[in-house]
Amino acid sequence: MRMLRWYTRSSLNRGQCPHFKPFPHFSFFSINPNQTNKLSLLDLVFDLKRMIVHGGAWDIPKDLHEDHKKGCSRALEVGYDLLRNGGNALDAVEATVVSMEEDCIFDAGCGSFLNEKGEVEMDAMIMDGRTLGFGSVAAIGKVRHPIKVARLVMERTKHCMLVGEGATDFAREMGFEMIEDHCLVSEREIARWKDIQRIKGFHQKDAFVERGPNPMGTVGAVAIDDNGDIAVATSTGGTPHKMPGRVGDSPLVGCGTYADNSSAGVSATGYGEALMKVCIGRRVCQSIDNGMTAKKAAENAISFLSKRVDGYGGVIVLDRRGETSYAFNTPSMAVGFIDRSGRRRVRI
Repeated sequence: MRMLRWYTRSSLNRGQCPHFKPFPHFSFFSINPNQTNKLSLLDLVFDLKRMIVHGGAWDIPKDLHEDHKKGCSRALEVGYDLLRNGGNALDAVEATVVSMEEDCIFDAGCGSFLNEKGEVEMDAMIMDGRTLGFGSVAAIGKVRHPIKVARLVMERTKHCMLVGEGATDFAREMGFEMIEDHCLVSEREIARWKDIQRIKGFHQKDAFVERGPNPMGTVGAVAIDDNGDIAVATSTGGTPHKMPGRVGDSPLVGCGTYADNSSAGVSATGYGEALMKVCIGRRVCQSIDNGMTAKKAAENAISFLSKRVDGYGGVIVLDRRGETSYAFNTPSMAVGFIDRSGRRRVRI
């Protein structure tokens, strides 16, 4: 009878077992023995596919709760169907955000805010946690889906980020349909722009709390596929009545968007000027690297945002084990996720 020798998880990670080969659909990660969120062999045997999305953190009026839930639910269905059918995390988050850019209830794509001049300028970013590669566009106009342009920046150029007219010109060269601003603006946003024009001393930060005019929310998605690869996508129409050329946190690596297979993926939403100051996406991932759970890392980041820079916002997190979490300090946040049983859960 052939003798079997048992190897510990740590010895497998060090490659001491000469006969061991990882399962073809799973990836091993370097494990810090001091971390409390270590992967176990059971984590590698079970289905890793997970996804979480957000539709913004702000003071969502109750009469819009159902529309936000439906929008998040539809987006989850689009992305998770891709994962279930063998798609990768990058494709899943891109398709998810495209769905939300087409839903005018959100501040992205057709729901974008108008700047001071009544123009639409959008930001978007997509990031690959396997390679740390990313593509980003900022202050882009005249396209329906900024996230698709951001994906091509990552895959078709030597750069990571394109802005303004350069980003729009690149989209044109890549064959994207060029559309006028009125195709990206709803009657709701035109009315909001006119209302804000009449408000003396309006500040963009006010839009995220109860005392301000209610905006729509930035959108984002984080996914992990069966290979253990994490990807994140975030898209926004910015803040209401912003200065022309203003860029927020969403397209900035480590701020509104970050992904690293060794820790987690994060998409942020809220008052961008504050989120940028604390590099909130990278902060969450670093906390998970240091042993925090996804839940604790998200909560600590939002607490730091509030205490250090008096900021408002929220984050969604999906770590390398497939654990999802979120945290926010605004009156409400639209969130949807797939739990470990594969069920879709959406809440405000």
